[in-house]
Amino acid sequence: MTDQRLWTYNEIAAHIGVQTDTVRSYRKNGLLPPPDKVEGGRPFWYADTIRDWVVRRPRHRGNS
Repeated sequence: MTDQRLWTYNEIAAHIGVQTDTVRSYRKNGLLPPPDKVEGGRPFWYADTIRDWVVRRPRHRGNS
């Protein structure tokens, strides 16, 4: 089963244990996958997109 809940910067930050501004910086620097949806100018990612990214991304200071 896939998890199609849409996550914002806040949910991503909570999932990986960083500040929201860090996640914004990741996106600005091309380290975050492209958003799955953009509504009203706000980006959203499917939970599965972020979980897959977390598994593939290099470890950063021990965060998952």
